[in-house]
Amino acid sequence: MKQFIANAFTNQNAADPIFTGNPAAVCVLNRWIQDETMRQIAIENNLSETAFTVKEDAGYRLRWFTPGGEINLCGHATLATAFILFNYYEHDSQEIHFQSAGGNLSVTRCDDTYELDFPVYDYQEVEVNDAMERAFGIRPQQVILSRDLLAVFESEETVRQLKPNFVELAKLPGLCVGATAPGKDFDCVSRVFAPKLKVEEDPVTGSTHCLITPYWSKRLGKSKLTAFQASERSGVLYCEQVGNRVKIAGSAELFSIAEILPNYFKKNSDQPYC
Repeated sequence: MKQFIANAFTNQNAADPIFTGNPAAVCVLNRWIQDETMRQIAIENNLSETAFTVKEDAGYRLRWFTPGGEINLCGHATLATAFILFNYYEHDSQEIHFQSAGGNLSVTRCDDTYELDFPVYDYQEVEVNDAMERAFGIRPQQVILSRDLLAVFESEETVRQLKPNFVELAKLPGLCVGATAPGKDFDCVSRVFAPKLKVEEDPVTGSTHCLITPYWSKRLGKSKLTAFQASERSGVLYCEQVGNRVKIAGSAELFSIAEILPNYFKKNSDQPYC
């Protein structure tokens, strides 16, 4: 089975962009393998996401596995998967459609960037409490909740300097837990943590920008945003809210190509070798 690793939402202004962004493993299959095998591959990779995709009549079906299990939506691994498909399988295509647990998604190639079409997360404001202060080490100004929880802080420096308590973060509602603030050189900055998925800090998180984008679009009064995720690796996302959809664009870089598990599939005849 061929596996690619691509870095998504890379920071093209960095000295060496290939070592920025969020690495995702991408497995392009002829047909599906067992769920448990996909889970074990994700654990073995120990990246925040391993994507598996199979071509079907209406496009591709896409699934995402973290070391903690399967999730319903992932932005950076979708971008990484599209980057691999465009460059190694669908050379003449400008758009790829995915069917997923997160709904129908698409990615459009625009020269050296790739634009995701994702759903907007509806959110509600929730009361800031002491548990949140214990988790972040500082009390947020505001907290909103959808699939993920997003804590809003006063300054970019506060977000950059956060040293969260991951045990306490895992007790908060939301699948992922984000921290955001207005940016100096960007419209907004963020960091995202996912201890429930056995990922302490996710380097660049496309799906959480389905929540970050509508929040900052409303607060700043603008539909187009340039967002920066201030992890150690860092990444840049170009976001636009269009009705109940969000466009999230970014760059990607190939890191490696490998073949995994050939002996495993040969010994397990019930597993298709892809």
